[in-house]
Amino acid sequence: MAAKKIKKAKKAKKALTVKSVKGVSTAGLTNRQASTLKKHAVHHTGKHIRAMVNAMKRGASFSESHKKAQRKVGT
Repeated sequence: MAAKKIKKAKKAKKALTVKSVKGVSTAGLTNRQASTLKKHAVHHTGKHIRAMVNAMKRGASFSESHKKAQRKVGT
């Protein structure tokens, strides 16, 4: 007789909701965008983060909004 493996149900990870990053509200962004932005914010100013959030709310991807923010306000 072959032993059958019993798979355990994986617990779903609860997504953390990031409400603001460096004083900039992340309302209107997906959880993934907001959490990535929080990690990204360590290297950038609040002004840069604000420009990125505004671009993402208008439909730009994370990479596109970063490039736009770099051109507009710098780091």
